[in-house]
Amino acid sequence: MSVPAPEFAAPGFPALEVRDLVAGYDPGLPIVNGASMTVRPGEFVTILGPNGAGKSTLIKAIAGLVRVTGGTVRLGGTEITGAPAHLMARHSLGFVPQTENIFALMTIDDNLRLAVGALPKAERGARMEAMYALFPDIADRRRLMAGRLSGGQRQMLAFARALAVSPSVLMLDEPSAGLSPKLVEQVFTKLADVRRTGVTILLVEQNARAALAVADRGVILVEGRERHEGPAAHLLDDPAVAELYLGGRRRAEGIGA
Repeated sequence: MSVPAPEFAAPGFPALEVRDLVAGYDPGLPIVNGASMTVRPGEFVTILGPNGAGKSTLIKAIAGLVRVTGGTVRLGGTEITGAPAHLMARHSLGFVPQTENIFALMTIDDNLRLAVGALPKAERGARMEAMYALFPDIADRRRLMAGRLSGGQRQMLAFARALAVSPSVLMLDEPSAGLSPKLVEQVFTKLADVRRTGVTILLVEQNARAALAVADRGVILVEGRERHEGPAAHLLDDPAVAELYLGGRRRAEGIGA
C-alpha cells in the first residue's frame, strides 16, 4: 500500500519558520536565545551543535513543550507560537521525543490505534495499514507488547505513531541515541524513506555523520542561536566547521574522519 503524501505548506510559505525565538524552562533563564531558521517544504534539515547548545530545547519549544517568551513560530504560514503540545497534530506537526515515545505496556497495534484516534473514524484503518506498509519491521508483530521491541523497532513504532496523522512537518529529537551502529544505519535509512513520501523533516542529532549523510542542509546551534548553516555535503567535509562549532570532536562525531 502506498503512503499518501502529506499536504505541504500553503503556496509561497515555508514549511516551518522560526524567528528570534526565546525559550527555556525557568523564567529569566532562556536556553534558546533568539534562534531563527527556515525549513522549506519537503526539505530535510538537521540541527547540530555542542552539548548544551539548546538543540533539543529549540524543537521542544516549537512543539509546545517548552515555554516561549519571545519570537514566533509559523507552520505553513500559520502562527503556532506557544500552542499547546496536544494540539500540534491539528496544525500538521509531528514530534518524536528522544525518550518515552511509545507506550511500552500496549501492543504495537494499540499504539497505532491510539495515534490515529485524532482522525475521522472512516480514515483510521487505512492510515494504520499505510504505516504498517511503511514500517514492515513492526507489521509482523502487531500483537506484540511494544516494550518487547528492540531499540530500532521501538524507533520505527515511534516514527509510525508520529506519522499516523499525516503531518506536513516531522521533528525528531536524537533518534539514534543509545542505538548500535547497525541500528543507527537502519534508523537513518528509514528516515530517508520517510522523506521521500514528501514529509518535511527537522532533526536534532549528535551523530553528525549519519544525520548529514541523509539531510539536505545542516544548521549549527551554539549558545541557543544559529551560528552557521549550509548544504549537508559541505558541512560533512568541512573540518573547520567541526573544529569551531562541534567542540573539535571530529573523530567522535565522524566528521572529516
